[in-house]
Amino acid sequence: MPSDTLPSDSTDSLSERRDYFRIEDRVGLEIRRLAPTGPAEEHAFDDNHLKSLKAEFRRLDQDVKSQLSSLAERDRLLTGLIKSLNGKLDMLARIMAFEQNPLQPEDWRDVTLSEGGLSFISSDSEWHTGDRLAIRLTLPPELFQLQATTRVTGITPATGGHNTLHTEFEHISEGDRQQIARHVMRWQIRQRQKG
Repeated sequence: MPSDTLPSDSTDSLSERRDYFRIEDRVGLEIRRLAPTGPAEEHAFDDNHLKSLKAEFRRLDQDVKSQLSSLAERDRLLTGLIKSLNGKLDMLARIMAFEQNPLQPEDWRDVTLSEGGLSFISSDSEWHTGDRLAIRLTLPPELFQLQATTRVTGITPATGGHNTLHTEFEHISEGDRQQIARHVMRWQIRQRQKG
């Protein structure tokens, strides 16, 4: 007769299970402290003047994608070429955006990243569990930038008097969450190819 209880080592491993795959990576990380309560701040990084341009860019991108599906039925070669050109334009747009606002060396940090949140080492000792942060991540090598609101879920001491902040995403668009998932998958593929 099967037992309904798990062995103690299985119970310990259950507490370590995560909803998402995690990776350790070096990413661009910009942080702004937010008020303890209130709405997610969309203007934390002062790029509000580009909001309408970004919206138009997304609309045009959706138009191209929808038209590609009907074109694919008639001409696969042309569809492949247009997809490549669209990808090239996307990459060029990210490079231009990055060059206009390059990250400083101190903005590149080692993090543990997943679709659920991230953890990173901070020299600021003023963080507390429950603090809200606006973050902007730059994911290499594609230089894709995403913004999210996170909440500090835990703080553990690290070497040199620093702390490791463990955060979870409180507000993130589904598109940005999917971009993190793709980044994690590509990172895992690169690691398998290395070793």
